[in-house]
Amino acid sequence: MWLVKIGGGAAINAEGIVKDLAGAGEPCILLHGANAFRDDLARSLGVEKRTVTSVSGYSSVLSDETVIDLQMMAYAGLRNKRIVELCQRHGLNAVGLSGLDGRIVQGRRNAGIRVREGGKTLMLRDFSGKPQSVNADLLRLLLEHGYTPVLCVPIVDENGFAVNSENDDILNVLAAAFKPDKIFQFLEAPGFLADKDNPDSLVRILPRSELARYEARVEGRMKRKMLALRNLFDAGATSVIIADGRVERPLKEAMEGKGTVIQ
Repeated sequence: MWLVKIGGGAAINAEGIVKDLAGAGEPCILLHGANAFRDDLARSLGVEKRTVTSVSGYSSVLSDETVIDLQMMAYAGLRNKRIVELCQRHGLNAVGLSGLDGRIVQGRRNAGIRVREGGKTLMLRDFSGKPQSVNADLLRLLLEHGYTPVLCVPIVDENGFAVNSENDDILNVLAAAFKPDKIFQFLEAPGFLADKDNPDSLVRILPRSELARYEARVEGRMKRKMLALRNLFDAGATSVIIADGRVERPLKEAMEGKGTVIQ
C-alpha cells in the first residue's frame, strides 16, 4: 500500500501522476494540495491571504474564516473533484473527501501562533490545527472495496469546526495508521535541493539521520517540511521518495530514482 502526496503548485502534472498510479496497480491513498487554485481564487474574489512567521521561524497562512471558505472551494471543491475526475478517466474508482467528511482526519485546534510584529510578541488565534488521528476504519473500507481515497483539507477539530492543517502533518498520521510500503511526495522541484535556488543541487540519497542537520540550515516553509519529514520517520515510515511532479511520467521517474530517496 502506498501514500501519495500531490503538491498544490500550478505546474504539477496531476494527470501524469494519476496515469502512472493506474498502471502500477497498487492500492493507495492520495493526499493533495491546491495552493495555486486557492491563490487564483483569492485574487479573483479580491481576497488577500496573510502569511505569518512564528517566533521559532516556521511560516504558515493565517487561517481566518475567509481562508477556510477558500479552502472548501479550492481544495475540497475544484481541485479535489478534478483529481477524482482524472482518476475515473484512467480507471481508478476514486472517492474525493476532505478531512472534515466522516471525521477522516481528526485534529486539535491550535492555541495560537506566537509572532513578532512591531517590536511586540503577539498570539494570533485562527482556524488551524494539528491532526491527531485518522478514521482508518472508513479508509480501509474504501480500500478493501477497490476505491481510491483522494483526501484534502480542511480537517475537523475537537469541537466539529473545519480547520486548516499542513498536509505534511496529515501525511504523518496517515503513515502511522497504515504503515505504507512507500510514500511518494510530488512537488515543483527535482527533489530535495541542498540549495533551494540551485536546481542542480539535488540530494539523491538523504539518510534519515541527516534530516535534523538540514532542518537547521533552511528557513520558512522548508524548515516546516524538514520537521515534518523527521516526524514521518518517527511515525514509522521506512522509505520516502520526493520527486518532480512536473515531468511527463512523475511516478515512473520517481521509481527509477530520479528524485530524493530518504530511508
